[in-house]
Amino acid sequence: MKGPLPDEIRKNVGKGGEDIACQFLERKGYKIVERNYRQKWGEIDIIAEKEGTVRFVEVKTVSRENPSYRPEELIHTTKLRKVARTAALYMEGKQDNREFQIDAVTVVMNEVTRIARCKLFEQVLEDNL
Repeated sequence: MKGPLPDEIRKNVGKGGEDIACQFLERKGYKIVERNYRQKWGEIDIIAEKEGTVRFVEVKTVSRENPSYRPEELIHTTKLRKVARTAALYMEGKQDNREFQIDAVTVVMNEVTRIARCKLFEQVLEDNL
């Protein structure tokens, strides 16, 4: 069998995108608190802090080899609501009363050149309930 399976490729692109998103956020003044927070009711790609607000960040990555869509098109309200519920339970579990918001980072990555383009979308879900 030659090369990784499509599922493995997708996971590698996703992990690489999350690594790039963390670097991107750190350059924008975010402090990364946790990555890949998973519970049976949901998952959060990146938990970060900036200016006293906890940010729960959904990351969507596509490789340039698949230019048929933009990563923004993969950000769905249903998923963001699940992230928001998971975020609320995370905050409750930590007994943290600070404000929080749901952000998203999109990454378009060229795996050959290792060049990526990122975009930050802040407060992508207005009501966090």
